[in-house]
Amino acid sequence: MDIEERIKNCEIFSKQIKQYDPDPFYVNHFFGKFIDSVNGVFDGIFEEANRDFGLFIIKKISENEFREKSKKKNDQNAIKFLEWYSIKFMQEHTNPYPDMIKEICQFKNKFNKLPEIKIMIRAMDRYKGDVNQQIKVNLSSDKIRSKEELDIEIKRQLPIFLEIINYKRNKENEPNVKNNQIIASAFLDIGEHRDIEISYASEIYIPVMKRLVEESRIKIKELTTWK
Repeated sequence: MDIEERIKNCEIFSKQIKQYDPDPFYVNHFFGKFIDSVNGVFDGIFEEANRDFGLFIIKKISENEFREKSKKKNDQNAIKFLEWYSIKFMQEHTNPYPDMIKEICQFKNKFNKLPEIKIMIRAMDRYKGDVNQQIKVNLSSDKIRSKEELDIEIKRQLPIFLEIINYKRNKENEPNVKNNQIIASAFLDIGEHRDIEISYASEIYIPVMKRLVEESRIKIKELTTWK
C-alpha cells in the first residue's frame, strides 16, 4: 500500500470517528485504525527514502531501521535526510493537538491499545480556554445504549456547565453559550495533554501528515539528485 492510500484511509477513518462520535466503542475502533494508518504513513516516508537512497533494507522499514542502515553504510545523504526529518517532525508537533496524536501513536505502538476514552460536553463554537465537562453515560458492551439516555444526561449536566462556561465567556467578552449550542464528544488524556477532542484532533492532523510527506519527498529528491 502506497502513502497516498494510507492518507486516504486516515481521511476515511477521521470521517467515521466524526460520524459515530461520541460513542466510545466506535470512536475507539476507528481512532485505532486512524492511528495505525498514521504510523503507516510515516513508515511509508522511509520506505520511499530506502528506495531512493538505495539502502536495500529488506525487512519491514521504519525510521529506526533506516537510521541503523544509514549509519552502517555511512550514507551521508541518508543521514542528512534523517537529521532534517527529525527537526521537521518536531516543528510540526509543537502544537498540542498534533503532539497528542504523536504521543498516541507511540502509546499504541508500545501497548497495542488506546488510552481510555471519556465523553464530555462542549460548546459548538470554540474559544480558547473554554471548559468541557465530563458526563457519565450508561454503556452496554462499551456502547452508548441509546441517544435518549445520552440526551437526558446532557440536559442534567447543562445548567452547571452553562453557568461555568458563560462566566468565563463574560469575563473574556465572548458570546454566551445557549442551551441548543452544546454537543457531546469523545475525549481522552495522554501525558500532559488533557481533554483532547478525538474527532477534532484527527481532522486537523491530516494536513500535518500531508506536509511531512510532501516536504520529505522534496528533501529526498534534493539529496539524491546529481549536481
